[in-house]
Amino acid sequence: MSEENKQDAPVVQKSYVVLPPENLTMGDLLSGQTKNDFKPDTIVSGTIVEKRQDGAMVDIGSKAEGFIPYTEFKNWEEINVGDQIDVYLEELENEQNQPSISLQKAAFIQTWKKITSDFGEGSVIRGKMKKKVKGGILIDLDGVEAFLPGSQIDIGPVKNLDELIDQEYDFKILKINQERHNIVVSRRELLEESRKDMRAQFLKEMKVGELRKGKVKNITDFGAFIDLGGVDGLLHITDMSWGRITNPKEMLEVGQEIEVMVLDIDFAKERVSLGLKQKSANPWDDVETKYPVGSTVKGHVVNIMPYGAFVEIEQGVEGLIHVSEMSWTKRITKASDVVSSGEEVEAVILEVNKADKKISLGLRQKTRNPWEVLAEKYPPGSHIKGKVRNMTTYGAFVEIENDIDGMIHVSDMSWTRKINHPNEVLKVGEEVEAVILDIDPNQQRISLGLKQTEVDPWSNIEQIYKIGDVVKGKVTKVTAFGAFIELSHKIDGLVHISQISRDHVEKVKDKLNLGDEIEAVVIKIDKDERRIGLSIKALEEGFNEESIKAAGEEVSAALKPGEALGDMGTIFGNSLDNLDLKQD
Repeated sequence: MSEENKQDAPVVQKSYVVLPPENLTMGDLLSGQTKNDFKPDTIVSGTIVEKRQDGAMVDIGSKAEGFIPYTEFKNWEEINVGDQIDVYLEELENEQNQPSISLQKAAFIQTWKKITSDFGEGSVIRGKMKKKVKGGILIDLDGVEAFLPGSQIDIGPVKNLDELIDQEYDFKILKINQERHNIVVSRRELLEESRKDMRAQFLKEMKVGELRKGKVKNITDFGAFIDLGGVDGLLHITDMSWGRITNPKEMLEVGQEIEVMVLDIDFAKERVSLGLKQKSANPWDDVETKYPVGSTVKGHVVNIMPYGAFVEIEQGVEGLIHVSEMSWTKRITKASDVVSSGEEVEAVILEVNKADKKISLGLRQKTRNPWEVLAEKYPPGSHIKGKVRNMTTYGAFVEIENDIDGMIHVSDMSWTRKINHPNEVLKVGEEVEAVILDIDPNQQRISLGLKQTEVDPWSNIEQIYKIGDVVKGKVTKVTAFGAFIELSHKIDGLVHISQISRDHVEKVKDKLNLGDEIEAVVIKIDKDERRIGLSIKALEEGFNEESIKAAGEEVSAALKPGEALGDMGTIFGNSLDNLDLKQD
């Protein structure tokens, strides 16, 4: 209620009565008269003529004086002889031949009439907290009892009701029941109205951007409510700190006094948004100047995720060390394998994104890239030794140093043979010598060559073999169209099925088997295609230049176009697979 309404509200006059009468017929009381007509059930005036320890004698003008117990007086100590009071005349003469009178009943009738005439539902009346009862408190309204429900005592829960007893307050009349002569009042509604008026005035005086002191009233997962002394404001968790916090309780506790900044005011909804971090400058404003790319910083690990670790460089500024930036040589799958929460780390600034408030950090950049060191230490052509650590279908990985591997591709394992799988040449754990072909520090790749440790026999094949030379070798592979013979310098020659014997050969395996030692004549050398053609038949027939030429033409004619143009190693590998399946 506003101050103006409070001034206009009628106020109940005080009397000497504290308690309402206990045995009163309201119908009779309300029909009584107020003149000294000495009729029962009326209110008459009287004068106190004697004050005793147990009560007072009152002269109402009849032939005898009436007696009122001291318990019916509100302030018995202040009662004096000669005081004028109104009493209720119950009967003209009782058993003691005295008028039976009551101060309580007279006060009740007068107060009830005044309340029902001068006050109505919604009016404000003054009263005293009398005593606790079930569900609330009885209120003394100058002789008339009213009921104050527990929910209407205060805005919030009251911890100790005893502290309120005998205290006077203003109350709002919620309901008057004339038949039952009950009155229900509320103190809470007046407090809420007062607070609403005060809150509206408080909001008008408040300005966005100003600092206000308050007390932490309540803490939730999303923020804290701050009592500003007239209105509550919300301090959201995102406005508490420039840094990372997961729960407001990390910074605040209930009852704590803090100073906050007003960020926004919603007058319609009477809501105030508050900020704590806004009291200090945003550390991201000059982050690019303070932390240039390439500089080294120190910080503490504040959060670890599978993909990386967040490091607090300063309060409100965090950077991320991605797992890919934690080691030059090891494959890190979990950041927790490298760093732990709370650990102090030193890292290098890789990238700063001021707009998105992101900083990329590198842990491995504190040391020089070992791939660059290796590139300087082992230029292309350098020889290295290492153990085979792993194999794939396309190559073998060889450890060079510092957990860095180089790869020997199957195409770089032999000058003379088609290698389908590295296990045809190498074994895991085997120490090999290889040649550095290329080092790419950016891609972290090292290409090694096994065949490059030897001279390519095809580079000077003319000095090793000539057409017409008689050679010896061992059958290494058998195909449907011929057999491959391992010659010196690890070079394979092909004896086509047409050159195995002067007699017709139906199947190669009918004449030649793996491991057989044979002797043949060189009938063809193709340096570009890296092929050597051999003939056992020509050797048996006694060969000459013409017969050798004829044998070479016969082989070329017998080969399919695709075989004639294709790689002999591929033909040999595929045919061998087919042959092995048939044999199985």
